[in-house]
Amino acid sequence: MTTTPTADAGESEPTPDSPQANDRGNARLDLPDLVANPPVQGTGSGPGPGTAEGSSGIPATALDAYRRAEASVEAALPNCKLPWQLLAGIGRVESVHASGYGLKADGYTDKPIRGPRLDGNGFAEIRDTDKGEWDGDNIYDRAIGPMQFIPSTWARWGADGSGDGKRDPNNIYDAALGAGLYLCAGDRNLSNAGHLDKAILSYNNSREYVNTVTSWMRQYQGGATGVPNPPAGNYPTQPPTQPIPTPVPPVTPITPPAVVPPAKPAPKPNPKPTTPPTKPTTPPTKPPVKPTPPPATVSGLEVVGERVLAFEPGQTVEPASKVKAVLGNGKPAAREVVIFEIENDTTAGTVFADNKSKKHQVVKTDAQGLAAIPRIKVADGAKGGTFTVRATLYGTRVFTEKFDAKVTPKPVADKITRTDEKPLKVVAGSSFTPQELLVTGADGKPFAGVALKAGMVEKNEQGEWVPVAADDTTGPFFKDEDGKPVRTLELPATDANGKVTLPWIYTVGIEPGTYHLRLATPEGVERILDLVVEKAPETTPEPPKS
Repeated sequence: MTTTPTADAGESEPTPDSPQANDRGNARLDLPDLVANPPVQGTGSGPGPGTAEGSSGIPATALDAYRRAEASVEAALPNCKLPWQLLAGIGRVESVHASGYGLKADGYTDKPIRGPRLDGNGFAEIRDTDKGEWDGDNIYDRAIGPMQFIPSTWARWGADGSGDGKRDPNNIYDAALGAGLYLCAGDRNLSNAGHLDKAILSYNNSREYVNTVTSWMRQYQGGATGVPNPPAGNYPTQPPTQPIPTPVPPVTPITPPAVVPPAKPAPKPNPKPTTPPTKPTTPPTKPPVKPTPPPATVSGLEVVGERVLAFEPGQTVEPASKVKAVLGNGKPAAREVVIFEIENDTTAGTVFADNKSKKHQVVKTDAQGLAAIPRIKVADGAKGGTFTVRATLYGTRVFTEKFDAKVTPKPVADKITRTDEKPLKVVAGSSFTPQELLVTGADGKPFAGVALKAGMVEKNEQGEWVPVAADDTTGPFFKDEDGKPVRTLELPATDANGKVTLPWIYTVGIEPGTYHLRLATPEGVERILDLVVEKAPETTPEPPKS
């Protein structure tokens, strides 16, 4: 199958409030048990070529387009579970599968399919968004093509389902694929009844429309038959796009009789020719016209940058790696769509940051054919894991590249030591001198940039270390910048050698005893230091000198 999805990301999840969901007119809300499809080419009384196969008949080209779109979306967004019968249901309601418009084998129609002018007169009012490019109207928009996209929706979700390098809403292959991508947006799973309902409402916000589309979908799921493409005709009849003027019978004017002038005598013939006959000339031979070569199609997808991606938990990062789409002539393939998807995720929650935290995102290649991997948000609190980023592009065949990603927990400080591990003892009233601390990692190497927190602690009834009460003034203390006593202190970050200095600790007015100081990293690595305050020795008064 040759399908090239080329939809912009657009709305990450269209809703019933999306422009496409407006009343666009032209929907055929007849149910399958009440009508039959339009007659097709030929004649005959029974099923087969020449008849419409009842309400299960679908023009062969339309049927092929729906099935191709299903296969393409399945490859790109396997979790969506888009059934081709849903596309067929929408195609039936929107244009009766382009019947009556001269549907051709290449997906185009002899006659354009345009809905009524969306000027607010009986339908939604949507001002022109495409300068008349698709709908021929530079004042108001009209729905266009077999799937009746409005131009602004097509600008976001336009697709190349035929693989001819164009994105044309008038081509049923392109329109069917664009509709499939639109319906699957927002990580929808269309096997879920709620998701299916929401998807159809985003296409046309009408309960009757939903009921009719799903009725046709069920009808086709029970069996559908491909029939010859009907010729261009008058079915289905489009509603008038402008008021039809009332015809006025013409008034026959009364004219006076014409005055006929007298006839002049005929001139006498001249037997001699006035100009000698010319000899016939041989017309010049025109040089043969060279046939226009077909447009180059995508022939490959290449990786630009590293195939292995590295992340840390909680990071939001735009990887430097990209993919490049290349045409068969070696030139870059611009404006092609690459679908990126996160697969095989063991981190429990890694997503694309700019697509409402979804597992897939659509990116269009730039003028150099490049599409960058979108920003990735790694799951918070992940203790490590792996995932795969898959990039997919559809040309004459499916092109896929994969990037292996590994999430490694950020290294953390593992140990706090003193460069001098002698016991900390002072006499009451004196001070503990500054102590040099060393912070190292699990590998024993110095760990720079760690901000330790120092605080006096004591054990509670459960034997756990807890900060001393804020109003407890019985233990050793630090001094803040104003010289006031404090019992907790944020230390500067460790230097390049993993070192930081613990400042003076004062014991003025403190009773002798053993106190405890906790040093802790932001990740919870702790070290408890014992601070021993000894009673000052008693002095024996000297006897008075005689």
